[in-house]
Amino acid sequence: MQKDIEITLLPNQVEHSDIIKTKLAAVLKLDESRIKAYDVLKRSIDARSRNVIFRLQVRVFVDEIPVPEINTVNYPNVSDAKPVIIIGAGPAGLFAALQCIENGLKPVIIERGKDVKQRRRDLAAINKQGIVNTESNYCYGEGGAGTYSDGKLYTRSNKRGDINKVLQAFVDHGAEKDILIDARPHIGTNKLPHIITAIKETILNAGGEVMFDSQMTDILIEFGKVKGIEINFEEKLLADDIILATGHSARDVYELLNRKNILIEAKPFALGVRIEHPQEIIDSAQYHCDTRSEFLPPAYYSLVEQVGARGVFSFCMCPGGIIAPCATGDNEIVVNGWSPSKRNNPFANSGTVVQVTLNDVLGYDPLRMLNFQSEVEKLAFEAGGGNLVAPAQRMIDFVHNKLSIDLPKNSYLPGTKSVMLDNILPGFVSESLRAALPVFGKKIKGYYTNEAILVGVESRTSSPVRIPRDKESYQHPQVKGLYPCAEGAGYAGGIISAAIDGINCANAISNKS
Repeated sequence: MQKDIEITLLPNQVEHSDIIKTKLAAVLKLDESRIKAYDVLKRSIDARSRNVIFRLQVRVFVDEIPVPEINTVNYPNVSDAKPVIIIGAGPAGLFAALQCIENGLKPVIIERGKDVKQRRRDLAAINKQGIVNTESNYCYGEGGAGTYSDGKLYTRSNKRGDINKVLQAFVDHGAEKDILIDARPHIGTNKLPHIITAIKETILNAGGEVMFDSQMTDILIEFGKVKGIEINFEEKLLADDIILATGHSARDVYELLNRKNILIEAKPFALGVRIEHPQEIIDSAQYHCDTRSEFLPPAYYSLVEQVGARGVFSFCMCPGGIIAPCATGDNEIVVNGWSPSKRNNPFANSGTVVQVTLNDVLGYDPLRMLNFQSEVEKLAFEAGGGNLVAPAQRMIDFVHNKLSIDLPKNSYLPGTKSVMLDNILPGFVSESLRAALPVFGKKIKGYYTNEAILVGVESRTSSPVRIPRDKESYQHPQVKGLYPCAEGAGYAGGIISAAIDGINCANAISNKS
């Protein structure tokens, strides 16, 4: 007999199976000897009251021994199968490739950046010297932006596809099994590169192909159907189906589509700053304590406030994290955040952004939101003075419209410079942040403080362009065989949703008549 129940535990009890078993027996009102095994299905922290607890959803096996489930996928060899070109080796591209193999198709992944190992050197140059390789950086390269930007796997996209399938694939390739049960699963930047490499090896061992340092420079189209692509302005690669999974920062792809009169649309996005606090401030507020228990992870938060008709919200919160320089071009500042698997850095950071609507940037140019985004990033670069030094301001100083005399110690390695962020951010963004931050301080004790630093700019929250597609076939309405996919096309917002969209595109190719 199997029963699914919920139990609550203190933080210091979570890792003790004997305590869990006793608790299960008490809830079920039966002798402990009858419980032969149990599986934790979901685990979450409940910090709503002063006494922080863990909530566990548990499947209990009473008077029976569970049969072990074998989840490993047997990928067929597709060396000689019909090819599908996949542009981009981020989560959408990699999971599209795995699904193509399951479906008996041969994925050929084209990635403009480098593999994980070589990419590390370019990231070191970004952090230490402020030098951006425009083809290999935090956004471009094996694994995409997620590889070196944390690996947060939290998503609300449970209606788009099978979240557990994606999580299980990560586990099969080396991730900890905890991601299958945690309410906010997280892998960590230190572990992701090995997992991404393992996924690539699975693709190669099944007969797929992965090409690095290979930028798509043209899409070959005849009579409204794709015929293939051009790589690095010279090589031609032919196929009847192309999955376009290039991420939200590949501006040259949007420009290429626009030049070829392939329909694209301007899309709203969000813009703001990355805010960093000492982690102990967030721990103290969220866990109602002076010092966080060793049995609790660094605390996170999620904040949202409506300022007039405009939303202000936290985005990509990184407990125990680091602010990273994520520019993809010259003379621009873009910041993001990431955490190692243990989340053991002394700072907590989060994007804090304001909605930018189509009415904020008037016109008919489908690239107008992208150009607006780019202009703000260039202003941030100029204000920082070069070498990826980021403009910054203390929180209360910003709200009071005051230049910070100095800046607190922070995690942004290229360095920060005290500036008036009003000179960089659009007026409606500054005004919305200025109104929301004190309110956030009422929601989280200690949040509104001059110990917090605002670092500009957080601008790559989502794509400022949408590449339209048919809801049923997933194909572009003008170009048969072209499958706009995931974040870069405006249909996803994170690792899991991007992976699911990649799977859906691969299945759409297999299912087409």
